[in-house]
Amino acid sequence: MNENVVLTPERILEVTEDVLRRFGLAKATVVDVARALDVSHGSVYRHFPSKASLREAVAKRWLDRANAPLQEITESTGPATARLERWLRTMIGIKYKKVCDDPEMFATYLALAQEACKVVKAHKDRLVDQIAHILDDGVKQGVFQVTDAKATARALFDATSRFHHPAHSDEWSDPDHAARVDAVVALLLRGLEAPRKR
Repeated sequence: MNENVVLTPERILEVTEDVLRRFGLAKATVVDVARALDVSHGSVYRHFPSKASLREAVAKRWLDRANAPLQEITESTGPATARLERWLRTMIGIKYKKVCDDPEMFATYLALAQEACKVVKAHKDRLVDQIAHILDDGVKQGVFQVTDAKATARALFDATSRFHHPAHSDEWSDPDHAARVDAVVALLLRGLEAPRKR
């Protein structure tokens, strides 16, 4: 065991992801993580006081990575309608890609997310805030008619949940999936349009 290893929370989380990939959520332990790092499990506990806190941090890291491109769209400039459409399609695409590219890891993260309720709630709130920000921009640009950006953002998030909530992931292989996304996104964007001035 090499206790001279410089251990950072980020390094522990990287290795924890590898351990989860290898053993799965049910079998992976803090001892497995420590062994992979070549340290004692006490060294891991110095950074994460419990197995639950370690799992929660892994879930947060995963969600933060998924959030990064969405935050970039939120902070960008340009027509709000195009930005909102890009944001919705990117969010849906991120989840779809994770399911298709790595279904085992997606299942692991789904189970982790179900455990880490506070982390998931904070993530969803952040997503709703991003939509609300774009809606506010759209109102300023005169393209959206929205009285309560936060409530409307929540409704948009809920209205698209079939395409991004993991509980529906078994439906995403449907050949009509892309057409359904197109139809719902088009309908939502039309519903937000401000009336044109005559």
